[in-house]
Amino acid sequence: MAKETKKLSDSGNSENDKILIVEDDKYTRLIIEKLLTKNNYQVFSATNGQEALDIINNKNPKVIIADWNMPVLNGLDLCKTVKGNAQFKTIYFILFTAKISLDDRVKGLDAGADDFLIKPTENEELLARVRTGIRVVNLQNELTKTEHDRALVEMACTMGHKISNPLNSLSFSLKALEDKLSSKQLKQLDEELNIAKLSIEKINKLVNELIRLEKPEMVDYNSDTKMIKLD
Repeated sequence: MAKETKKLSDSGNSENDKILIVEDDKYTRLIIEKLLTKNNYQVFSATNGQEALDIINNKNPKVIIADWNMPVLNGLDLCKTVKGNAQFKTIYFILFTAKISLDDRVKGLDAGADDFLIKPTENEELLARVRTGIRVVNLQNELTKTEHDRALVEMACTMGHKISNPLNSLSFSLKALEDKLSSKQLKQLDEELNIAKLSIEKINKLVNELIRLEKPEMVDYNSDTKMIKLD
């Protein structure tokens, strides 16, 4: 049965640093749980790969430590499944195994494993590899956010310039129309002309915000959609 062990961070590790242990041996699983919890990680555990998939879908851990040999779904097949999923492929996957042959290591790497822990392992080595995994995932997330933000800025700037050209034409056309109208006609169309001018001003403000966007911030538009915050 899947299990969760929590401890809030009071040192260097973030409460959001979630680690999933997938190990069918109760004693080994308990030792790793206690070690990671003591070091302020949020720990989840499963006894096989199938249980692990449910936890991954709900908790999205940063690091998975999975035994190679398990019932139902072994660590190697779990690794292939995780790394084959676009949503979870950046999870740092550590295969925990007594297999040390070159052929086994190649199989693990081909499955997408990021690292190996050879049984039995020292506590400090396990913690060091977990810290490495978290650093790698954090760097990947930062890079993804940077690329995402840059794409948003480029898109916003492009849209701003694309809107600006027809907006300028509209503004000039409205001014030319006003010049051609008589005083009586201007008075009759005063409300409509003011609405048109106000709309042009609002669109022009939007154009300037799009062009000058530097640090895009996403806000909720509705339950399923986000939008760029501009004001």
